[in-house]
Amino acid sequence: MYTVNAYAAPSATEPLEPTTIERRDLGPKDVLIDIAYAGICHSDIHTVRGEWGEIVYPQVVGHEIVGTVAEVGSEVTLHAVGDRVGVGCMVNSCRECENCTAGMENYCLKGNVGTYAGKDKDGTITQGGYAEKIVVVEDFVLRVPESIPYEAAAPLLCAGITTYSPLAHWKVGPGSRVAVVGLGGLGHMAVKIAHAMGAEVTVLSQTLSKKEDGLKMGADHYYATSDPETLKNLRNSFDLIVNTVSAPLDLDAYLRMLALDGTMVNVGAPPEALPLHVFTLFANRRTFAGSSIGSIGETQEMLDFCAEHGIAPEIELIDASQINEAYERVLKSDVRYRFVIDTATLAPAN
Repeated sequence: MYTVNAYAAPSATEPLEPTTIERRDLGPKDVLIDIAYAGICHSDIHTVRGEWGEIVYPQVVGHEIVGTVAEVGSEVTLHAVGDRVGVGCMVNSCRECENCTAGMENYCLKGNVGTYAGKDKDGTITQGGYAEKIVVVEDFVLRVPESIPYEAAAPLLCAGITTYSPLAHWKVGPGSRVAVVGLGGLGHMAVKIAHAMGAEVTVLSQTLSKKEDGLKMGADHYYATSDPETLKNLRNSFDLIVNTVSAPLDLDAYLRMLALDGTMVNVGAPPEALPLHVFTLFANRRTFAGSSIGSIGETQEMLDFCAEHGIAPEIELIDASQINEAYERVLKSDVRYRFVIDTATLAPAN
């Protein structure tokens, strides 16, 4: 076992605090990673605060992880000591169901094993990336290209793949008209990736406060949804709408902006139900869909795509002692555009 420093939530209502956790001994197919950086995702906050259901405490979250391979098991062939690698939102799956054998482990019919707050194969609860080290089976470890800035690479393992996957699935390319709802951690990655794919990109944000940023990232148009005329004037305008916000929306108003055979895909995950009127879908043969992270193969494809096109998240690097402050700022949308923890600053528990 490896005892490592970490930052954990002791309960749903208390601030995160320094602690130590145990990582399992290295198995023959396992990789031990020295974590260098860990991104803060809104999912981390939802999870530790019990907003997506009950979890076991104390809980270390974080599923945007980059680091260096420190040790490998005797049968590992995909990675070597010294490699720059990443770990995303899952660390295992059943490997046997129809979806897994099709290379879509993220949709494992038995439920993939989440990087944190999941039940691992040995029955233990997984602990995430706000820690010094992690042990992961080699098939769920990604190669991080050298051309991607090390400290900025971590958010690609969730925000990057969560937006790349639907853009790739719906075959976005030159001539595609894509709208991105929200310019936050997910949204700014959707803009950069859709632009690199050749799409005409529109940002739909509550206000115009981030317009300059959005245009620099590759958006062609930027509108404020707080203006009621925006949603009316843009009816029948888009082939794909990627909704990145984790809050309720007037779905019918957004769906009406889809052109013939257009799709609105949700990647933001509000805990509340989202009602809509089916008649809105009938018009223009519209589709309302969801997309969950991406497979390991897709994630590697995304990393290579970002390296090829010079894409990296916009980040604010913080010390571990600033995690609780960062959570509050995320909830206030006061981050441009992803917090990343320098795990070298993890202090031993008192």
